[in-house]
Amino acid sequence: MTASPSLDDRLDEAARAGDPRAAVASVLRDSYDAARARAERKLDGGLNGREVARLYATAADDMLAALWRVATQTLHPVSPVECERLSLVAVGGYGRGVLAPYSDLDLLFLRPGKPTPRGERVIEFILYVLWDLGAKVGPSVRSVEDCLALSRTDMTVRTALLEARPLAGDARLSDLMIGRFRDMVAKSDPRPFIAAKLEERALRHQKAGVTRYKVEPNVKDGKGGLRDLNTLYWIARSLAPESRLGATVMDEMFTPRERRTSDEAFDFLWRVRIHLHLVAGRAEEKLTFDMQPEVARRMGWRGRGDEPAVERFMRRYFLVARDVGALTRAMSAKLEARHQKPTQGLSRLMTPFRPNRRKLEVEGFWVDQGRLSVEGPEVFTADPVKLLTLFVCADRHDLDLHPDAFSAVSRSLSLVTPRLRRDPEATRAFLNVLTHGQRPYRTLTIMNETGLLGRFLPEWGRIVGQTQFNMYHAYTVDEHTLQAIGIINDIARGKLKADHPMATEIVHLISDMEALMLGMLLHDVGKGGERGQLEDGAIAARRACERLGVDPRRIELVVWLVRSHLALSDYAQKRDLSDPATIRAFAELVGDPERLRMLLVLTVADIRAVGPGVWNGWKGQLMRTLYDQVAALFRGEDVAREDPLAAHPALVQRARQTGAAAQAAPLTPVEGLPVQATEISIAATDRPGLFADLAQTMAALGADVTDARVATTSEGVVLDVFRVQDGAGLPYGQAEPRRLKALVEALEKAARGEGRISKAPAPAGNARKAAFEVRPVVMVDHHASEAATVVEVSGADRPGLLAALSRVFSDEGLNIRSAHVASYGERAVDSFYVVDRKGRKITSEQRIAELRTALEAVLDSRAPAPEGRKVASARASARDVSDLGRRTRAKAISPPQEAR
Repeated sequence: MTASPSLDDRLDEAARAGDPRAAVASVLRDSYDAARARAERKLDGGLNGREVARLYATAADDMLAALWRVATQTLHPVSPVECERLSLVAVGGYGRGVLAPYSDLDLLFLRPGKPTPRGERVIEFILYVLWDLGAKVGPSVRSVEDCLALSRTDMTVRTALLEARPLAGDARLSDLMIGRFRDMVAKSDPRPFIAAKLEERALRHQKAGVTRYKVEPNVKDGKGGLRDLNTLYWIARSLAPESRLGATVMDEMFTPRERRTSDEAFDFLWRVRIHLHLVAGRAEEKLTFDMQPEVARRMGWRGRGDEPAVERFMRRYFLVARDVGALTRAMSAKLEARHQKPTQGLSRLMTPFRPNRRKLEVEGFWVDQGRLSVEGPEVFTADPVKLLTLFVCADRHDLDLHPDAFSAVSRSLSLVTPRLRRDPEATRAFLNVLTHGQRPYRTLTIMNETGLLGRFLPEWGRIVGQTQFNMYHAYTVDEHTLQAIGIINDIARGKLKADHPMATEIVHLISDMEALMLGMLLHDVGKGGERGQLEDGAIAARRACERLGVDPRRIELVVWLVRSHLALSDYAQKRDLSDPATIRAFAELVGDPERLRMLLVLTVADIRAVGPGVWNGWKGQLMRTLYDQVAALFRGEDVAREDPLAAHPALVQRARQTGAAAQAAPLTPVEGLPVQATEISIAATDRPGLFADLAQTMAALGADVTDARVATTSEGVVLDVFRVQDGAGLPYGQAEPRRLKALVEALEKAARGEGRISKAPAPAGNARKAAFEVRPVVMVDHHASEAATVVEVSGADRPGLLAALSRVFSDEGLNIRSAHVASYGERAVDSFYVVDRKGRKITSEQRIAELRTALEAVLDSRAPAPEGRKVASARASARDVSDLGRRTRAKAISPPQEAR
């Protein structure tokens, strides 16, 4: 049996082909793809993430070595002349010997001096073959002197050369450059390089988003990602350039436990990054929604209870990101110590100077270079209460925590026992930070990152790093809550008066700020519970407050806030505020003006902390309207139904004369924020299907309806008032006034029944939305309104959904009195007040069942994916979807069990 020709033999034969570049690329592609496939199989077999990254780097090494040989020996044989020496060196991340499937190959072509024709031909051939292979190459061509000169002033070049690794070519040349470079680094002052790397990290975080808890994190460049870990190694390598990967410095700076944490973080993040590249088929570094379910599946995550696999996976991701932050702080502490106290060998960093320290009122605490520090973990061992006192001092003196203190807290968490959790002094300290803190967001965030907050308050510990797989929430549950606490503090201090004048005014009328802050802190601790977010949250809040020694009356108020924290938003956005029954029902739920004030401030902070742009003037107007009407009811004033027709007498009169009339008007800003919608009013002779025709016309012309109201006169004239946006979320017609004029004219024709109503265009594929399985939900409430049946539906949002739902009601012989449209990322939640053709509520169970079937047929579970692309999906979290159906104890068409 004849042996197969070796790779070198096949490459030599390819070099003799008519088109050697194409032939060599073809041979290398087969061998390179086979090696990469072996690495992927090892990944699927459970091999450590860094080891798999090394296999990908080895595959590239072998390919480049073979390519170098054919280029320098077969096609362009070496000359004995000194100037023809040439070397190939891996630099940057590739020089470290790790590589993701689609990462750049950072290559240095090293020459002794000036370029030569042969050298340029070799480099050109290699680069063209690599590009033919589809490789992304980051090439540089330099002499030894070029490398040394650039590395003295350019920290990016210095970083790349710290990890230089010879691949092929003249070993004397590469060894000379690496040796001289390391000698230069060892003799130079490391402070500028360390400062540059830390500044680079800060700028990177600012660009990617300051918080590490964004629910679509950047695995490579985000806060707590691989680049942060690499920065630690670059700094270590700059202090010990001869040490492989800076191992000697890492061993000295980190405890064995921290080294294990570092290794585990590297392993996890590399596995995530490699899977992400393979799923995307490109160098994708952002873990977007459409990638998360498939990466979770490939990494072996499974759902547990009500928590799907993707949420469990992402929670692990954020806990690892937090660990990376702790490692960064630990290294910063050690570096700072070296700056202050030079010792032998690696510890010589700076000239000595006298530390700037001053003692505080608490024994063992001092201010060190403007940050709060401690003598060591023994301070907490002697008195565990000081774990909490530390943060009171930090807030009182407006100090950040010194990395030494941060590490001391993290290493002392075992001192947090059930006894400490009930200790009156410890609980007072905690409540002081929460309720009376100057900057509670910053202080509680540091407490959370040390692990103390979750350890001291176990209910909180269950939501640390928890995500909700939907497009509505921009942050993890714990980060969202901490931001909401900070927002309440900013409102109380008048910092958000321009955005929230009403909340800023009434917050000072609240007599129990401790209850409000505890309610905010605990409002989401029930997420993921078996009994539902609100009930489980209320139970957990009661347990936490009792342990903290909170007054029993205050506990009842906190529990009520947690159980009712969605109520104001639900009523304002999903119910008819012109209906007296809505106002009376909400007033009955709230009970008194103090609770009303607290609920408004809590709701403003809760919505604003969901993510950028979620709070807007339209939501503010709805909540202000509800608040004002309920407050008036508490003052003993009557609640009367508004008459929308009274505001449009000329329009109604024109409709009587012509059969239909429409007009558009901009909306005035509310609470300092623009209401991002255009109001379009249509008056017409009432007829079955009118609302559906109008909604379909708007969908066909690209108008997204954010709210709708319907009023009817005794003479049979109906007034439909819509608030609409364009596809960019701006008031419809603001960018293109001609579109608004065309829409108004089309609505008048549709109202008269003239012309053919176009269908809404098919929605374009959206990979991020397609990742969510939105279970259709239909709930019917007979008690929310005295005059109509309220039908609330939820499903995957898409253009034209309102029109399709409205058509169902029309086909079922129902008239729409009002419609209330809300969206939560990928999910639409629409509420309709409907009556039959005789103006009565729906009472027939059979008719309700038929309506449900028809509505569910319209409510898609998923948005379409881009053409030709398969997107793995997972069930979207519905934990913040309306609870109004259960809250009013209506006789409802029950949603599927998993959607409850």
